[in-house]
Amino acid sequence: MRAALDESLHTDLAAMAKAGTLKTFRHITGPMDTEVTMAEMGGRVLVLSSNNYLGLADHPEVVAAGKKALDEYGAGTASVRFICGTFSVHGQIETALAQLSHTESALTYVSCWAANTGLIPAVAGEEDALISDALNHASLIDGCRGAKAKRFVYKHSDMADLEAKLADVKGARRVFIVTDGVFSMEGDIARLPDIVALARKYDVSVILDDSHGTGVMGKHGRGTAEHFGVEGQIDIVTGTLGKALGGAAGGYVAGSKMLVDYLQQVSRPQLFSNALPATIAASAMKAVEILEREPGRVERLHAITRKLRDGLKARGFKPLEGESAIVPIIVGDTAFAIRMSKELLSEGIFITGFGYPVVPEGTARLRIQACAALSDAQIDFALATFEKVGKKLGVI
Repeated sequence: MRAALDESLHTDLAAMAKAGTLKTFRHITGPMDTEVTMAEMGGRVLVLSSNNYLGLADHPEVVAAGKKALDEYGAGTASVRFICGTFSVHGQIETALAQLSHTESALTYVSCWAANTGLIPAVAGEEDALISDALNHASLIDGCRGAKAKRFVYKHSDMADLEAKLADVKGARRVFIVTDGVFSMEGDIARLPDIVALARKYDVSVILDDSHGTGVMGKHGRGTAEHFGVEGQIDIVTGTLGKALGGAAGGYVAGSKMLVDYLQQVSRPQLFSNALPATIAASAMKAVEILEREPGRVERLHAITRKLRDGLKARGFKPLEGESAIVPIIVGDTAFAIRMSKELLSEGIFITGFGYPVVPEGTARLRIQACAALSDAQIDFALATFEKVGKKLGVI
């Protein structure tokens, strides 16, 4: 039986390899930084595809906080939260995340995937309705699919279509608008003021996944709500500790105390998965502290993103417009995106080519992600290398 399964899977993998869409895993031999040593390359490469937006993944204070927590709390919690897996550091990081999100309370999970798939089915039952942006992250999509609520999808950032869906929902007990703050593959931002206005008009709640906005958007890096000046007006915020906030792992839901109390009782990933390791909680808490005391990191990130975007345009590329730290370049075919990423790697730049099923067929892309720790010399090198490879492959 296993032989038949392996043979079938081998056929599928061979087809991916033939089509040029097979993903390759690269092995980094040290901490994440703007430059890393890659085993397959035998040397250093510049990283332009990391979620390490603020450059905190290898920050000495963030690392030290994790080490201290390892000594204080041990390697793991060895339990779910409601048995014996709630440590004092969980309360500390959850208080910090609630303050960052402008909410009453917060609850941590082992990932934002767990947070989204633990939140949505818990609050949206058979009597309820979910109205979700068409380009939402897969974790939001799976969260909606896992719920028993009626599901509606509105065209990406189309407020007229969203309002039409809201007008069509009749008799639901609870209605939720579900959206990313920053859309990870497009780099664009949800029209949050319009969404908040519609939520008020129709008396519904907003679920905002701000994984790519926290630490990135807004003057102080507090996220998409700060960017638009609607802090405190979002009902439920979900996010990750695995991007700007140290880049390790972990996720959270932030909202009212009543919401958090309820999730503690019924959210399945919270009930049946071990608690967030104390080392990660402590490192993330230090990352939040650094974010708050060093606003220049966010300012630098915004400046670097503008320089990258403007530099690409000046060289003939057509990156998607946006204000986030994500700068996508659409190249069309998945195999071509992977080929271009390999060409860039051979020139010393590590960036991933994304294609189907991560993005729709025909919209494969290279996704540049800026980092506040990038130097001017590294940016200049990146732009020159993109120009060289772009000309070689006929992109520009």
